[in-house]
Amino acid sequence: MKDMHLAELNVGRLLAATDDPRVKEFMDNLDRINGLGKRMPGFVWMMEGSGEPGTGNTEAAIGGDPQYVSNLTVWQSVETLEKFVWGTIHKQFYEKREEWFEVLGAMHFVMWWVPKGHQPTLDEALARLEHLRENGDSDHAFGWSHLKQAQMWQSHGCTQAKVA
Repeated sequence: MKDMHLAELNVGRLLAATDDPRVKEFMDNLDRINGLGKRMPGFVWMMEGSGEPGTGNTEAAIGGDPQYVSNLTVWQSVETLEKFVWGTIHKQFYEKREEWFEVLGAMHFVMWWVPKGHQPTLDEALARLEHLRENGDSDHAFGWSHLKQAQMWQSHGCTQAKVA
């Protein structure tokens, strides 16, 4: 896989509009968390507007719903993505996701390998997510459990959100 990088898409729908006090903590820290990710060793690329609902960025929009958040990034390796997700303050925000996001009934996170230099589009990423939803883990689209070298997720998270 030396000529490949790891792409990931994470989508969610905020419980309220971006200016609502219920999601203020998330919105107030979005630039901080994205900035941290961009400074991490192994970070390669982030779709502009990632995690920024209602910004007018059509590249990051999902179904025209201003409360949808999409985060699309590319990393040098599984280990570098894991370090960001589970080994930084990002983990604290992941653990609080139920405070800010609706529980989505379907899978909302997908990873896949891309050639070095490739910047996936949101449409490409959403197609990978749909493939994962319909077919389960495969080399085309997968979650953490498909990656033998992924270790941190097993002890740090990926617990199912509680359905109200």
